[in-house]
Amino acid sequence: MKNKLLYIEDDKEIGTWVSEDLTRRGYHVIWLTSGDGALDRMEEIDLVILDIMLPGLDGFSIGQRLKKEYPVTPILMLSARTSIDDKLQGLHFADDYVTKPFHPEELAARVEVLLRRFGKISPPLIQLSHLSIYLDQNRIIDTRSNNEIVLTAKQFQIFTYLLRHPNKILTKEQIYEAVWENPYIAGDKTLMVHIRHLREKIEGNPSQPQIIETIRGIGYRVKQ
Repeated sequence: MKNKLLYIEDDKEIGTWVSEDLTRRGYHVIWLTSGDGALDRMEEIDLVILDIMLPGLDGFSIGQRLKKEYPVTPILMLSARTSIDDKLQGLHFADDYVTKPFHPEELAARVEVLLRRFGKISPPLIQLSHLSIYLDQNRIIDTRSNNEIVLTAKQFQIFTYLLRHPNKILTKEQIYEAVWENPYIAGDKTLMVHIRHLREKIEGNPSQPQIIETIRGIGYRVKQ
């Protein structure tokens, strides 16, 4: 599953080429032109790229709020303000500070470094029960038979989303909105059906699942 980046930048020209460049590099970019609504989106965000000069609250105020609520989500400040005082103020809460103008290769490299430092990039191979999961190849091998387990695109997205949040109970709403990128409607059975079919492929005994655990009344969890 793609890493999700929250990009807050009010300059339309800069925002367009940065978001398009990062999208081409395989990231899912959510671009906001102000800090309004940023906190509401943070639950599924892997990294924040934040400008300072914004309408309403400035980037310093927004960044401090986001870091307070989500301390393990890296924040990269991206600003034309180059004074040492601005940099020190930004680095008081942010994890990196890049000044404009900048080269897209530098920005992409800094994004990757932060994602790795904060453990937001999943390892290419995960061993789980009788499964060898190669995330970089979208392949799952059943080590008991050495046969490949073929999942549908949605099944793999659901499974990898759970794997990226090991031991964490994820609600049905969180999973659905992360995979389908649409609001979850109460009572919708789509996710439940996909989980059932997924278990039929990966579990030793689908009626007594050991890999994807159901947390009654809440959602699901993968234990690692």
